[in-house]
Amino acid sequence: MKAGRVLFALAIGAFGIGTTEFTPMGLLPVIAQGVDVSIPSAGMLITAYAIGVMVGAPIMTLLFSRFGKRAALMALMAIFTLGNLLSSLSPDYYTLLASRLVTSLNHGAFFGLGAVVAASVVPKEKQASAVATMFMGLTIANIGGVPAATWVGQQVGWRMAFAGTAVLGLLAMAALWYALPKGERGNVPHVRKELAVIARPSVLLAMATTVLGAGAMFTLYTYVAPVLAELTGASDSFVTLGLVLIGVGFTLGNSLGGRLADWSLDGAARIFLAALAVIMLLMPLVLGSHIGAAIALLVWGMFTFAVVPPLQMRVMIAAIEAPGLASSINVGAFNLGNAVGAALGGAVISLDLGYAAVPMAGGLLAAAGLLLVWLGGRSKAAGKAAADAA
Repeated sequence: MKAGRVLFALAIGAFGIGTTEFTPMGLLPVIAQGVDVSIPSAGMLITAYAIGVMVGAPIMTLLFSRFGKRAALMALMAIFTLGNLLSSLSPDYYTLLASRLVTSLNHGAFFGLGAVVAASVVPKEKQASAVATMFMGLTIANIGGVPAATWVGQQVGWRMAFAGTAVLGLLAMAALWYALPKGERGNVPHVRKELAVIARPSVLLAMATTVLGAGAMFTLYTYVAPVLAELTGASDSFVTLGLVLIGVGFTLGNSLGGRLADWSLDGAARIFLAALAVIMLLMPLVLGSHIGAAIALLVWGMFTFAVVPPLQMRVMIAAIEAPGLASSINVGAFNLGNAVGAALGGAVISLDLGYAAVPMAGGLLAAAGLLLVWLGGRSKAAGKAAADAA
C-alpha cells in the first residue's frame, strides 16, 4: 500500500466534502429563490448539515468500523454522492433540507476513519503531516472547489452545482478503490469500551480544546463579509479576494501545522493558538486599510488552520484504544465549534458592541483553548510523575 496514493485518494474525498459543505453559503440567495423560501430559511440548509455531521460522526463510525477500511470509506463516499444527487433533484425545500442531512452523515466518519488510515501508512514521526495531507483537500476546496461550484450555481443553476459535486464523490470512490487494498476485514466495535475511552477526562479536554479552536475561527469567518464592509469599506470584489486569501492561508497553515505537530503536538497547539489569539485581538488595528486587511486575512487563515492537525492528533493519541471513534467525534467537535463561534459573533453584533469586537471575541476563545492545552499538559506531567513514583 503506497502512502502517496492513499493520501491522494483521501484528499480527493476531503476536497469533495469541503466543496459541498461550503458551497451553499455562496448560493443562498439563488437557492432561496429556486425553492421559494426566505434566505434565513435557506440558511437552515447549513444548520442541517452541521447537525448531521455531529450526529452522524459517532453513529456512522460505529456502523462502518466492522468493515474493511476501503469498503467503509467507499460506502461513506457513496452516501456523499447519493446526498448530492438528491440535492440536485430536490423538487422542494423540505426535500432539499433532508438531502443535505443525508449528505452530511458521511462527513465526520470519513475524516475520522480517514485520519486513522492516513496515520497508519506513514512512520510515527510523520503521522501529523499525513493527516494534514488529507485535510489539504478540504483547504484547497475553499480555493478551487467552492468558487467553481458557486460560479456554476450562479451561471447554470444551483442544481448543477450539486450534480457536479456528486461527480467528485464518484472520483473519490474510484481513487479509494485503487489506492486501498481489498480484502481487509474490520473489527466489530466494542461500543461500551470505546465510549469509556471517549469519556476519559484527557480525551474530553482535548475535544473541548477543538471546540474552542474551531469557535475562534468561525467567530470571524461567519461574519467576515460584514466585518470587511464595515471596518475596511470593502467592495464585493474585495470580499471575494479576501475569501481566496483566507483559503490560501488555510492551505499554507494546514501544511505548517502538520509539520510542527510532528515535532510536538502540545507544542504546536500552544504556538498556533497563542498566535491566533494575538492576531485576532489585534486585527481591528489593521483592518482599516485594504492592504492591512489582505495581509491580516492571509495570516489569520494560516494560523487558523494550522491548529487543525495538532488538535486532531491530540484526540487520536489521547484515545489510542478507540482512535476511529474519537477522531470522528472530534470532527463533530469542530462543527460544534462552528456553531459556538457563529453564535458568539452574532451575539457581539446583536449587542451593538461593534464589528471590531467580532475578531476580538474569537481571540478570547483561542486564548481559552490555549489555557486548556496548558491544563492538559500539567495533568499529563502530574500523571507521569505519579507513575514514576509508583
